[in-house]
Amino acid sequence: MISGRRSRNLFVGLLKSATTVSELSQTHAQAIVHGLQHDLAFLTKLTHRFSDLNALRRARHLFLTVPNPDLFLFNVLLKAFSDHHSPSSAISLYSHLRNNTTLFPDEYTYAFAISSASSFKDPRYGILLHAHSVVNGLSSNPFVGSSVVDLYCKFSKVGYARKVFDGMPDRDTALWNTMISGLVRNCCYSDSVRVFAEMVVGGTRFDSRTLAAVLPGVAELGELLVGMGVHGLAMKVGLECDVYVLTGLVSLYSKCGEIERARFLFGKMSYPDLICCNAMIAGYTCNNDMEAALRLFKELVALGKKVNSSTIVGLIPVSSPFGHLQLANSIQSFCLKCGILSDPPVSTALTTVYCRLNEIEFARQLFDESPEKSLASWNSMISGYTQNGLTEAAISLFREMMPVFSPNPITMTSILSACAQLGTLSLGKWVHGLIKSKNLESNIFVKTALVDMYAKCGSIKEARDLFDLMTEKNVVTWNALISGYGLHGHGHQALELFKEMLHSGVAPNGVTFLSVLYACSHSGLVREGDEIFKSMVLDHGFEPLPEHHACMVDILGRAGQLEQALEFIIRMPVEPGVVVWGSLLGACMTHKDTRIARVASKKIFELDPGNTGYYVLLSNIYSADRNFPKAAMVRQVVKNRKLEKTPGCTLIEIGETTHVFTASDRSHPRANEIYAMLDKLTGKMKEAGFQIETLTALHDVEEEEKELMVKVHSEKLAIAFGLIATEPGTEIRIIKNLRVCLDCHNATKFISKITQRVIVVRDANRFHHFKDGVCSCGDYW
Repeated sequence: MISGRRSRNLFVGLLKSATTVSELSQTHAQAIVHGLQHDLAFLTKLTHRFSDLNALRRARHLFLTVPNPDLFLFNVLLKAFSDHHSPSSAISLYSHLRNNTTLFPDEYTYAFAISSASSFKDPRYGILLHAHSVVNGLSSNPFVGSSVVDLYCKFSKVGYARKVFDGMPDRDTALWNTMISGLVRNCCYSDSVRVFAEMVVGGTRFDSRTLAAVLPGVAELGELLVGMGVHGLAMKVGLECDVYVLTGLVSLYSKCGEIERARFLFGKMSYPDLICCNAMIAGYTCNNDMEAALRLFKELVALGKKVNSSTIVGLIPVSSPFGHLQLANSIQSFCLKCGILSDPPVSTALTTVYCRLNEIEFARQLFDESPEKSLASWNSMISGYTQNGLTEAAISLFREMMPVFSPNPITMTSILSACAQLGTLSLGKWVHGLIKSKNLESNIFVKTALVDMYAKCGSIKEARDLFDLMTEKNVVTWNALISGYGLHGHGHQALELFKEMLHSGVAPNGVTFLSVLYACSHSGLVREGDEIFKSMVLDHGFEPLPEHHACMVDILGRAGQLEQALEFIIRMPVEPGVVVWGSLLGACMTHKDTRIARVASKKIFELDPGNTGYYVLLSNIYSADRNFPKAAMVRQVVKNRKLEKTPGCTLIEIGETTHVFTASDRSHPRANEIYAMLDKLTGKMKEAGFQIETLTALHDVEEEEKELMVKVHSEKLAIAFGLIATEPGTEIRIIKNLRVCLDCHNATKFISKITQRVIVVRDANRFHHFKDGVCSCGDYW
């Protein structure tokens, strides 16, 4: 008979060589024959090997046969549950250890248990385990700390993760890596680079995992110089040939538009693995070189390499989908054939492409048919609805998602964008409350989206307060507030903020200049607008887009300088488009210039003959000039071509309920009260000197009938309802989908004075703040 120690060593050796569950079971049977059925060291090794082969039931059953398992065996099984995402089993085992044994959990117990808890959909289990580790004095252990940081990052509680990380007395490389990768996962790219810099400056040794963790963050920021610095560090410590680092560098250079550098690095690998091939395919795709992407993909398939979902995601033209609908359909068919269409990353990428191509029905069908929806899947569909202006659908889907997943920064930025489009301040504040409760306020993208939402929902002061509290601001943040000032007609504040931005060192982009020019156009700042336009070209090297030219035309046109505006268009280095001519036509309406209006409208109808709005605008110009026959001819063209005018409607929120009115609307339950209030207001307004503006109303009816028609415009109905549905003295906010008409604008000034109410109107162009008979736009809109 072999001695106990020799017998154990023999069977442990057999365990290492076993490659199947069957072989392990046979070895176990022989070990029992040789008297090892109670040998704790052998049973622990056997449990470990069952776990390695994903035989968790066998591992658990074996554990239950051990009469007095030690802590090491508990930890082995806990790690198995953690590695194989069995959180319920892990928590049950942890509870058994605490409640039914005399053993005390150590750092490994907590690390494995907390890691398991991160697989739950609810963070409470992990938070409770974290509390236990604090009570037991193990929370400062780097191994436990790393698991806690990872837990909070997985639930997008980045603030908590950072607090734990900052409080750790000893931080090893693994802990730093966990913090960096967690920040990248939560789109805190600037923070991830900053933490990496702290790590390097502090002298902590970094490894290939560190570089592979930070490079995606650098790539998303598009910081080529920072990426080159990381590349240099990799070369300095001999990690530049590590496959994970090389893969990260290929992705970095690709996303920064340096596709040749990416191709060169890819070529340095004699036998690139599938992960690196996937990065190169994605690199070609994001640089819109679909031919090269497809060629590499076909090479992989021809070589018999099994492509995975990451390969397909890299091939899907998410960043530049236009013109690739057929390719997206082909990829979907290939995925269906290979059985990977239901993989969340694949279905999410295809959903995103269909949304960007405005194929919303395809996107929603794919989303609904996905058996397993990730948070990214929900984010993609919510974002798709928002980008396509289907804001109510976005908000509805967001509410549906809430019981299933905890939103992350991407979810919040999408839903805040929907709130901004709708202009519903109460909904935006509700989302802001959620952001606070989920501890997502520290994210720069979420904060920027909040600034944008408050500005577009009429609360420019709250937008500025949030902006001032931000310690970090990117170009999008500055643009959001500059644009907000423009929307509210605060041109001088927009210019001051632009100067602050330049002084802060943040480089402006095309959107910045567009926002500043827009602010100038809505405040009559002709000289300042001209200086900004010239500075954009001469000092900052920006080639003006059609939108920038249109803003300059708008600036000149609104100021009554129509001849100069026309001359500006003629001198444009590129062919002026419909947006540019449209700006000129709008100015002709303001200043009743039919001669230049004819020039502008002729060009517009050549470029965009199907846009009803421009026909209506031209008809109104003729009506204002009392040229009713010409106005009638233009409207007849609209009828003959069967073009449909966008119906005007106005929205008002009372509490959390939204009410929508159209012209002459009598469908509201309180219609009688609304019309009674309107009659009362009209009488008082006329006594105060108000005269109804009827020049742009329908021209083929009697004057009295025109007065009745403009009297019941949707914004007047909404304001009348606001007066009867809210407390005296409270602010009234309404949203009009079209540009507010001259008559309604004048009427609202009178109503604000008569009722002593502040009335905020958001129309298609901007905000109007009416108080004491005066509008913030200075009648310049």
